[in-house]
Amino acid sequence: MSFTVAIVGRPNVGKSTLFNRLLEQRKAIVDDVSGVTRDRQYGVADWNGKVFNVIDTGGFVAGSDDVFEREIAKQVLIALDEADAIIFMVDAATGMTDLDDSMANLLRRRTKPVFLTVNKVDNNERMLEATEFYSLGFEHIFFLAAASGSGTGELLDAITDLIKEDSSEEAKEMEELPRFAIIGQPNTGKSSLLNALTGQERTIVSDIAGTTRDTIHTHYNLFQKEFVLIDTAGIRRKSKVNEDLEFYSVIRAIKAMDEADVCLLLIDAAKGITAQDINIFALAARKGKGIVLLVNKWDLVEKETNTAKDYEKELKQKLAPFTDVPVLFVSAKEKTRIFKAIETALEVYANRQRRVATSKLNDIILKAIEAYHPPVVRGHPIKIKFVTQLPTTVPSFAFYCNFPDDVKQPYKNYLENKLRENFDLQGVPVRLFFRKK
Repeated sequence: MSFTVAIVGRPNVGKSTLFNRLLEQRKAIVDDVSGVTRDRQYGVADWNGKVFNVIDTGGFVAGSDDVFEREIAKQVLIALDEADAIIFMVDAATGMTDLDDSMANLLRRRTKPVFLTVNKVDNNERMLEATEFYSLGFEHIFFLAAASGSGTGELLDAITDLIKEDSSEEAKEMEELPRFAIIGQPNTGKSSLLNALTGQERTIVSDIAGTTRDTIHTHYNLFQKEFVLIDTAGIRRKSKVNEDLEFYSVIRAIKAMDEADVCLLLIDAAKGITAQDINIFALAARKGKGIVLLVNKWDLVEKETNTAKDYEKELKQKLAPFTDVPVLFVSAKEKTRIFKAIETALEVYANRQRRVATSKLNDIILKAIEAYHPPVVRGHPIKIKFVTQLPTTVPSFAFYCNFPDDVKQPYKNYLENKLRENFDLQGVPVRLFFRKK
């Protein structure tokens, strides 16, 4: 389930401190990704086995003439639209301000759960002063000190109580099918691809609203292929605010990835791969998702003999070090190679599920190690004695050796390349772990 929490409030109340507390100082953190805009952050937190997305926003100043503050205000409104729950942060040291009032008025008009969080309550005197925030009229109020972590547990308990597991039979059946997310920047052709795949066919079983308000799951059953398409394109109704598309596309991609096994990342052939595309690609890889790159609108590109080959080479240079990814040149509009894209996604899904027998793994990898030994460290040779695959959703391999902390990245890259050469792992991130033996 994809559940998203936005942290909002006026400037300098401690939003980023709380964000860092939730993400950086807990053992079960899954990820932490810097946003595309200057002071927005996205992360993934885990509390008592329940995982949720966290969005940190800039300080909200309503009606400001400052250009930067106006842009921040737009992005705060987007984050509020995307979130399932909201942490409204105020500051006990400063007390209640007009900016707090204006933020509260904005939040009262929304139906989503709001957790009023009074920060910097680090002594009894502050606790007494903080009671003035009850006048804002929010049901859920928490007193904490984000810098030390005091009181954050109660807040996290309240947030995670909202995360419910979907136990319906239909949901369970859907869960067992491969799940493909169509992601990418705005205007790359996500809606066109979905329409091309589903619009003309009569064998679509159902359209089911997703766990978040902006994803739709389409159960696809055609040509003996059955899977779930997760679409995030063109569903959200137009907001009154002028959307920051870059910021919005990252939030949307994060939420779609959470639910997917394989991501179909669309790139505009004319624009080429941008920094934003690389951000989305890196995030999918970090989350351990399978990836298929689709270069869309290929019909609009003037071609010579090696155009596709040269384009792919340049693409993979920018994606390094994870380059073992299928690249397809498609046209959603002309329906060129779109079914090949689905076949490739199913292959990547199978690669992600791949399990290699321990005997076979050791037979091949120990020979590769014998052919190219790890470098000697401080006069001691590193000896890798055994390798096994771990029982995880992402292909992960444990190498047992005498000095696990001394294995350097170039040699890790060598071992990963050998795994990819011998076992079909195209399109799938691979995790390597080194343990003491």
